Amino acid sequence: MSDKQYALFEEQQKARGIDLEKVKNKIKGLEVETPSWGFGDSGTRFKVFEQEGIPRDPFEKIEDAAQVHKFTGSSGAAAIHIPWDKVDDYKALKSHAQDHGISIGAVNPNVFQDDDYKFGSITNSDPAIRKKATDHLLECVDIAREVDSKAISLWFADGTNYPGQADFRKRKNWMHESLQTLYNELDDDMRMLIEYKFFEPAFYHTDLADWGMAFNMANKLGPKADVLVDTGHHPQAANIEHIVAYLLDEKKLGGFHFNSRKYADDDLIVAAHNPHEIFLIMQQIVAAEEDKQDPAAAKTAGNIAYMLDQCHNIEPKIPAMIRSIMNVQNLYTKACLVNLEELREAQEKQDVLWAEEVVREAYEFDVTPLLKAVREEMGAAPDPMKAYRDSGYAEKILKRDKGGADR
Repeated sequence: MSDKQYALFEEQQKARGIDLEKVKNKIKGLEVETPSWGFGDSGTRFKVFEQEGIPRDPFEKIEDAAQVHKFTGSSGAAAIHIPWDKVDDYKALKSHAQDHGISIGAVNPNVFQDDDYKFGSITNSDPAIRKKATDHLLECVDIAREVDSKAISLWFADGTNYPGQADFRKRKNWMHESLQTLYNELDDDMRMLIEYKFFEPAFYHTDLADWGMAFNMANKLGPKADVLVDTGHHPQAANIEHIVAYLLDEKKLGGFHFNSRKYADDDLIVAAHNPHEIFLIMQQIVAAEEDKQDPAAAKTAGNIAYMLDQCHNIEPKIPAMIRSIMNVQNLYTKACLVNLEELREAQEKQDVLWAEEVVREAYEFDVTPLLKAVREEMGAAPDPMKAYRDSGYAEKILKRDKGGADR
């Protein structure tokens, strides 16, 4: 990056009334957790393509996650999945993360891969299986305490494939009963993030099918429960930024799983297919962060847990994560460049094209000069992808060979 490029960018933003130092500080405050499972071997319904250099245990997953933070500066925590990341000593795992410059992020229970969960976990008609699943959720709270995590991130594969297979209302109440038990166990500074998915793996109904169901459940549970929005878990043409704004206004937006999907799956790098959507989502969040008329919404927007949720099947894991973080940085930065004062004026005057232009103008800026400057100030790499390729780490981990840990 040349000083001339940055000086031109700075001049452009000053002319637009944008406080660039404030934008830089916001970028520096952006943190996006990487998923431990994203560094392990994974695949489609049909095939797991093993890669060389895959981590062989949770400690090596942490080491790979630390590489992403080293080069981007914005991924200082790694979420873990239990039992995929089960270890004998969680304090040792926490210490290992700290030694590599990161922390343990959200703890994710797994109640979908055991044979007992074939017909559901916390919504199973068998009370013994419901108890088993609930006990696992409680186990994850204990693990969270050991690794100093403040978030339990919940996704349930529970659902049915055929009409008449199960009783919808009973399952709804069983879910609430289990989550209430979990909620009561949370420490005061912990929170649960409730994710939803409108279909898959179940094809007739899923027990948490949309944001409204997750929102209702979170409301019934209390202030330590929030909704987690996965950007890949919506029907086609769903207006995710509208959902985000609604949840912000209700003070119930707790977290994101960023990824990308064109049809139904969500295992691609962030913004692979529709970067404009992520920008528009971020624009709603930045607008809420800056809303002096609604400090509660601003507080909610400032306390969102951002996470990647990706399992890369054909591309190398670490650079795919780096690219995702870079894309989030890019689109968040563009959202910070929207002139909110001008946008509000256009909205009040009902000037449709002016309002659209204010948003579009920010999106069309090349923010590379700014991001390079910010990364340098954070001690990260101005060009993270190139820096990782030049680091030799990808070659170093080949000694692990194939057959690393599953997700």
